[in-house]
Amino acid sequence: MPKRSNPAALSPDHISEVIEMALSDHTGFAEIKAEYGISDSQVKTLMRQELKRSSYRAWRKRLRAFGARRAVYK
Repeated sequence: MPKRSNPAALSPDHISEVIEMALSDHTGFAEIKAEYGISDSQVKTLMRQELKRSSYRAWRKRLRAFGARRAVYK
């Protein structure tokens, strides 16, 4: 798969895959960047656009909680 740097250039299928990866507790932003070429801030923006507001907030809260427990997480 070619590397991309613009989340808007992603197909709906790839957007779905990025969301799935971002929601996974086992996949970090570095892996998403390696596969799709989009930065952590771009992933956050994409998630904000694609998820419901409450789902996005819950996801960010979970990321912050994991970040406090693990040095290398998302």
